Amino acid sequence: MTGDTATTGRTLPHPDLEQIRLESVLHALSDPMRMQIVRELAAREVELTCSQFELPVTKSTTTHHFRVLRESGVIRQVYRGTAKMNGLRRDDLDGLFPGLLDSLLAAADRQAGRIADGG
Repeated sequence: MTGDTATTGRTLPHPDLEQIRLESVLHALSDPMRMQIVRELAAREVELTCSQFELPVTKSTTTHHFRVLRESGVIRQVYRGTAKMNGLRRDDLDGLFPGLLDSLLAAADRQAGRIADGG
């Protein structure tokens, strides 16, 4: 695993490209809160701080969700000053599993539409 050193000196472990496994990615994206995080990152196409996500869970649960996403290789977290920034590893995922992320995001959008319509 590689890490990113922040100005604070802390390093966050990330899987190298060859360490990312389909099973881990699918597990990470199987949780509705984690999928919500990924959907927002994909839609905004910029890095976001953890506090920019409005999740209906505790801070410790939110931290857990971000850790699962990072350790599976779905997101990259880096410190910029004191802020922990989160970015989708879209290029890595698209290179390893072409079409997977777009298919899952489209399916999640369809499901969200069905739920909003009461179905």
